[in-house]
Amino acid sequence: MTGGEAASNDDAGGESAPPVVLKLGGSLITEKNEPETLDEAALHAACDAVADALAAGTADRLVVVHGGGSFGHYHASEHGVSTTDGTRDAEAAAAIHGAMKRLNAHVLERLREHGVPAVPVHPLSLAARADGADGGLDLPLGSTATLLGEGFVPVLHGDGVATAGDGVTVVSGDELVVELASGLGARRVGVCSTVPGVLDVDGDVIPAIDDFGSVADALGASDATDVSGGMAAKVRELLALDAPAYVFGAEGLVPFLRGEGAGTRID
Repeated sequence: MTGGEAASNDDAGGESAPPVVLKLGGSLITEKNEPETLDEAALHAACDAVADALAAGTADRLVVVHGGGSFGHYHASEHGVSTTDGTRDAEAAAAIHGAMKRLNAHVLERLREHGVPAVPVHPLSLAARADGADGGLDLPLGSTATLLGEGFVPVLHGDGVATAGDGVTVVSGDELVVELASGLGARRVGVCSTVPGVLDVDGDVIPAIDDFGSVADALGASDATDVSGGMAAKVRELLALDAPAYVFGAEGLVPFLRGEGAGTRID
């Protein structure tokens, strides 16, 4: 649906309704060039929007994923760990995971301050790449699905992930979004970042994308340290979904949570 269009009956909430999966980008909720620094205003606004949507029932079954920002990405970069390059250094793995747990704790605290029943789900404790860094992600979803069914808002995050042959690599929030949306049968997916959508070579928002090749030349690397692939990786992963996905900036969060279009639609 296009921006400003009212939510359809299929988007209405309900006990058995498919969930909405929302990613809050690390560049949105942290000062990405300042190690382990929150963007308090942006995080507060995002939590307020989530709380309002839950209260209104427009996104009553919600899973939140957040990126690493200046927490996880900083430590992963310091230790040379990415989605493709791993480490067998326990201190390095613990530093990355510890930073993400600290950020996750901040997000959970802010969400609960807004009345959101948020609880953590840490991917390092669940997920694995049994076939190495180039293999698929095995992310058991039993705990997340059960938490949803019990009225909680599970909050996952980019993290380290056990990887056969490579020790611990990085799993991005974008990949988690894809796994969650596919495994839980999400009805809509939103990726909220610091840009108003996927931008073309002139800096204008691309309204819709249904093929990566048509936008490949327009997609560049992230402006700050990002070990998970930047916008190009986001688009590739979101194109793999059956559900419609939207990439939007902070101003698109409220419309998206109301069931409206926002930013760039990817399907």
